[in-house]
Amino acid sequence: MRIREYNDADLDALIAMHRAQGFDYALPDLADPIFVSKLVLENQESGSAAKGADKIVMASLARLTCEMYLLVDPNAGTPRERYARLVELQRAGAADLRARGLDDAHAWLPPPIAKRFGRRLEGMGWMRDDAWTPYCKRLR
Repeated sequence: MRIREYNDADLDALIAMHRAQGFDYALPDLADPIFVSKLVLENQESGSAAKGADKIVMASLARLTCEMYLLVDPNAGTPRERYARLVELQRAGAADLRARGLDDAHAWLPPPIAKRFGRRLEGMGWMRDDAWTPYCKRLR
């Protein structure tokens, strides 16, 4: 078993593994610079002692994800004014993130505000994404 960095020659093997898994999502563009880590795991083919007979059997692909935080002075203006400011800030923020090469942004809402503020976000084009179950690995 050997773990190494991905290279362009590995793409066909990754396409085949992705297809064999049968998940309903497209293989992402691995040339996109938001992929900051691309590792493949090779395992020696059974019954082969020949050098170079390693086969890619797994890959770990890490793409940058943008987590949004919103800080608001709850005493500055009326609810309507705060909402108008939020809409403008979102517009500017989305343009800024696109210019930096990001494709999406995520927000995890604290339970006390999730229902009410979640409706506001949905009204601004955000979607609640319960299709996939999120997990987190703390690295620090």
